[in-house]
This record gives sequence, structure tokens and C-alpha cells, in this order.
Amino acid sequence: MNSVTTDSDSAAEYTVEKGWRTLAIAGGVVGLIGLLAIALPFVAGISIALVLGGLLVLSGLVHGAHAFTARGWKGSLWQVTLAVVSVIAGLALLVNPVVALVTLTLLLVAYLLVDGVAELVMAARMADQPGRAAVAVSGVISIVLAGLLWAGFPASAAWAIGLLVGISLFMTGISMAVVAYAGRPVDEADQPATEPRGA
Repeated sequence: MNSVTTDSDSAAEYTVEKGWRTLAIAGGVVGLIGLLAIALPFVAGISIALVLGGLLVLSGLVHGAHAFTARGWKGSLWQVTLAVVSVIAGLALLVNPVVALVTLTLLLVAYLLVDGVAELVMAARMADQPGRAAVAVSGVISIVLAGLLWAGFPASAAWAIGLLVGISLFMTGISMAVVAYAGRPVDEADQPATEPRGA
């Protein structure tokens, strides 16, 4: 009982004020990875496809192991089927990751299109409510992005996934750094840059 209380107390002791430097460094690293993905979107996209392929193979092996250990279970045939499908799909991605980029780009186009239409419908139903214009603009942007990706397909498959993941990582890194900067202790925030620490 005491150990549980101690663990929860130590977990509660963490604050952004104490760990802001670590958060800022982590945000900087994530932001740099995002910038690399933006600068090299095709390499980033291929990397994502390879990781996805590896995860599918691993998932298939886990399903297969479970089916083997639970041979008396009625669902073991389903587990074997999932194992075979996962391993085949994973190997296909590992052998030809460019195909994965094409497939993921088509899914991204479909997602953006559905998201854009849904947001426009939502904006139409938000008569005189605050934020209606922002929702409508977001919907239009999603539809425009879907159209641009579709117009450039299949060439867009070479850069779309890597670029969008890069932008997402960069924005995540920036937000982590902003939270860290805002959470600095007041005495460090007010300390002049020329004054040595601890003075």
C-alpha cells in the first residue's frame, strides 16, 4: 500500500517547471526530425512504408504464435488467417515500399475529401455559432489538398506522405518547445542572459 502511495507521489512531483529543459530538448529533436522529413519527403515516405511492413510481419508472427499455442481454441483458424495475411502484406511492403506510398496516398486523398465534406456540412449546420468560418475554411482546405494530391497522382505519392508526416512532426516539436518555454520557472525566465546562473 505504501509503495503505491510513494509511486503516485513521485509521479505527481513531475512538473513542467522541473522538466522544461528535457521537454525543450525533446521538442527540438522532434522538430529537427520533422524538418528532415520535409526536406527529404520521399526518403521519409519510404521509411514509413518499411516500418509499416516490418510491423505487419511482426504482427503476423505474433498471431501465428498465438494460434500455435492456442490450438484447442475455436478462433485459432482466424488467428492463422490473420497471421498469413499480415505476413504477406508486410513482406509485400518490405519488397516494394513504393506500392505502399501509392496506397497510402490514395487513402490520404479519400480521408481529406471525406473530412472536408464533413466539415463543410458541419459549418452549414452551425448557423450564427462562433467558429463557423474556421470550420468552413478547414473543410475547403482539406478538399483543395485532396484535389491537389489527386491531380498530381501518382507523382504526388513520392512526396505526400513524407511531407505531411514531416509537417506534423515539426509542429509537434514546436508545440513541445513552446510548452517547455512557457513552463520555465519564473526566476529563470526573468534572469538576464548576461548574468551567470546561480548568481
